[in-house]
Order: sequence, then C-alpha cells, then structure tokens
Amino acid sequence: MARHESGDEDATEALLARLEHFREELGRSFDVLPDGVAVVVHPRATQLALAQPWLPLARLASAPAGRRYLAGWFTERQIHVLGPQALEGRASGVPGSREALALAPLHEYAHLVVAANNRSLPPPFNPRSLQRYLRWAWLCEGAACHLSGQTQHLQPAIARRLREGARPAFPPRIADAQLLGGTLLGLLEQGQGRAACVALVSQLDRDGHRRALERAFDAPASDIEAAWRRHIASFSTA
Repeated sequence: MARHESGDEDATEALLARLEHFREELGRSFDVLPDGVAVVVHPRATQLALAQPWLPLARLASAPAGRRYLAGWFTERQIHVLGPQALEGRASGVPGSREALALAPLHEYAHLVVAANNRSLPPPFNPRSLQRYLRWAWLCEGAACHLSGQTQHLQPAIARRLREGARPAFPPRIADAQLLGGTLLGLLEQGQGRAACVALVSQLDRDGHRRALERAFDAPASDIEAAWRRHIASFSTA
C-alpha cells in the first residue's frame, strides 16, 4: 500500500515494484519478512521532516558528509521516503550520489526486515529500543546501507568524511554509522559470506560490539580493525 500525491502514480508504482523485488531478494536470506508495510511518499524534504521528526535529529547527529543520504525514516508498519524527483534534486554532483539516494527507500525497508528478525532493534521506537539503536547504530544503519546496496555508491562521501573528520572509531560511532557501518558489513560478507552478515544483524551480542565482530569474522578485534581501516582507506584512492 502506498500514499502519495496525485500525479505521482507512475513513479509510485515503479517504486512499489522495486520494493517488492527487494523483498523477494531479502527473503532468500532472512527467515522473517514484515507484512502489511505502507509506503508514504513525500514530495518535499520539509514534509518528510515534519512527518518524521526523528529524521532531522538523526541528520544532526551524523557527519556532514553523510547527511544528505538520510532521506527517509521507518516506523513499525510504514516507511517514509522522498519521491524520485525529490531524491534526484537532493543529489550532489559527485559520482554515486544519485544512485545512493535512489536506493533510500530500500534502505528504509531493510530496517524493517532487520527488526523483524531481531526484536531487540526498533521499530517500534521506545526508550529501551532507542537506546539500543543509538548504541548499535553502526549495525542498524550499516545493515540497511549494505543490504540496500548503497555502500558501493557512497565511496566519494566516505572519502570526504575521512578527509574532513577525526580518525573514525572502531566500530563506527553514531556520527559515522550511516557512511561507515556498511563498510564493515561489506567486509564481513566479502570474507565470511552472506550468512555471516545475516547472523550478525539478527541478534545483538550481550558481550558487546567487539566480541560480536570477533565471532562474526572469526578473528581478533585488532585484526578486524586493521583490515577495516585498510578497506576504508582504499575508498580515498579509488
């Protein structure tokens, strides 16, 4: 089901078809898929921000290089996204920007799939799930970026972040979750396969971030960090 302004029927139908294809793709990896998800398409960023006030706060918490790519939000039964024209207008002139923004609706739907398989993560948002989201933002946003295919298009933004900011933490803190979280998931899938990514995002490790990564990568945290830093550094030279 989709809600949109009149005149956007064709674009909305194309978006729904793309989301259905993405849903089928994720169904090959995840046991549970959310049902009855409504897609709310906003023609302007101001309308989206008014409808989902968490989104402007998330942008403020993010590194400047990644803020434009926070172009949607999610609730338990809905994803709120910008329409295709608004997404294209939001893009910068750097390579990959338009492609990454076009994948924003898939990013938001991926959040719902992760939450359907990991009930510790939102939605729904409440004080406890919000606290977990903030603590595990690199995993929440990284999974959505990686699963939607955005990360490969974010290389110029990642390179900008590495130039402009301090050395990123390992794993990335909330300011870098949107841009750098997906690079960790991509590195994991490259080395350990898709199933390892699915297992990592489907259950939070009680022993914390570093132990979760050690189990997923089957390697010491120091080795994972060194490999990850080489990986993201390569984005600046690509």
